[in-house]
Amino acid sequence: MDACVLVIASGRKARRKVDGVHQNFLARIFCQGMRRNRRDSLRGYPSSMVDLSARKPLSGGRICTFCGSSVGTSSKYLAEAKSLGLQMARDGWGLVYGGTSIGLMGATADAALSGGAEVIGVLPQALQDREIAHRGLTRLHLVGSMHERKALMASLSDAFIALPGGYGTLDEFFEIVTWAQLNIHSKPCVLINTDGYYDFLLRFLHHAVTEDFVKRANLSLVQVATDSEDALQRIKQQVSPNQDIRMRDARGLKP
Repeated sequence: MDACVLVIASGRKARRKVDGVHQNFLARIFCQGMRRNRRDSLRGYPSSMVDLSARKPLSGGRICTFCGSSVGTSSKYLAEAKSLGLQMARDGWGLVYGGTSIGLMGATADAALSGGAEVIGVLPQALQDREIAHRGLTRLHLVGSMHERKALMASLSDAFIALPGGYGTLDEFFEIVTWAQLNIHSKPCVLINTDGYYDFLLRFLHHAVTEDFVKRANLSLVQVATDSEDALQRIKQQVSPNQDIRMRDARGLKP
């Protein structure tokens, strides 16, 4: 059967000029009409670089979730992560996330799996070597770098949600927001502000607008939700089943 194969650019970066700023695009995604079945093994656990989007068995699509590899100090963070996973499964969404078994990441995945959802993990090989990979996922993709991880997570997803987290969560979420600002994609980016965790971050974004580093119109690229139910409702209003909102390159062309 023909497969839609994900190809990660290796050893070179395609350079485009967008609004006078050069952007490095670390991956180009395209479909090849060819017979290919690439499968590695993770101690008996199958992993693959095959893009599953051509056979998506979901009523809602897939949501990529960024969140902490720890659970934080407040029990509300863990409760919200579990709630998100369960509600995604209930509403027919698949989960794409960082592939680990720990922290809020693992809790969200476990909850989604318990509800019968498809859960796809994307993990750099270096982190797998630390034995933190989740071993019960629908599919686990092993990649060579953090850049490849983010590119694949983005390509597999129809929307993005950030729960509480640290540097990694902020890096992943705001790179996706930046791509939206540059019109590389039009997928919803939702921040769940659990128990006011992101209050200071939101104040900073308004300060960046005041200081003329962020355009006021672009504040809306970061949609703020109070909880998982609010976040999923926002996404549902913007993403229709089978809607074609794949990643675009700098010229607005679909890869």
